[in-house]
Amino acid sequence: MTSLRFVQRCVLRTVRTSTPAIRTYSDGGKTLKFKPSPKFPKIYTKTGDKGTSALYTGERRPKNDLIFEALGATDELSSHIGLAIAFAEKNKHPFVDQLVRVQCILQDIGSCIATPLSSARESHLSKVGFSSRHTGELEDWIDEYSVDLPPLQNFILPGGGETASQIHVCRSVCRRAERCVTPLVSAGECDTETQKYINRLSDFLFTIARVASRVDRREETIYTRPDSRGSSYKPTEDGIWKKSK
Repeated sequence: MTSLRFVQRCVLRTVRTSTPAIRTYSDGGKTLKFKPSPKFPKIYTKTGDKGTSALYTGERRPKNDLIFEALGATDELSSHIGLAIAFAEKNKHPFVDQLVRVQCILQDIGSCIATPLSSARESHLSKVGFSSRHTGELEDWIDEYSVDLPPLQNFILPGGGETASQIHVCRSVCRRAERCVTPLVSAGECDTETQKYINRLSDFLFTIARVASRVDRREETIYTRPDSRGSSYKPTEDGIWKKSK
């Protein structure tokens, strides 16, 4: 029996004593005992119950502060990217590893956001710098993928398959994250390179959404301007809305 199957079939029993509980996992004749450490980190701290939260510098601010708006937007973006990765892995899209790297860099951007330049000490700033090479890397990726894509002649609507659609959601959330970071950069509270990266990231996401449609063999949905005189438009088999005859 593999260790995974063993764990799945285990029965958890907790024996309460005056010492830390002993957890016993049993599967037929096999028994494993674990003694948890008396000290373990809790996921909840209760320090934010009054509507404030701490920055990396230790300063506490209201949870609706612009900094937390920006942190929330970048966190939401990373979560959406995680879902895009799950979809992309099904057909082995070529950009999966790049999206994972983007998630890591978004964590670094979050550190920059949580360290306002106006109040941070040098000891804080030395740990949260952001390099312009990350933006250059995105530009290289965009150029590499664009070589194999047909030139843009019309607006492309969100869609084009499951993976592409989710990446378009990422792109939209990325634009919102940029709008949240921009006031902080303008106020001199956040490194300007973070804003540049998020701006370029939305371009990268748009590009790989097009790549995803091609990998999944799905048609891109092209915007067609509705006739102002009320002519009827109907979708064709390839998913593109066209003027009916």
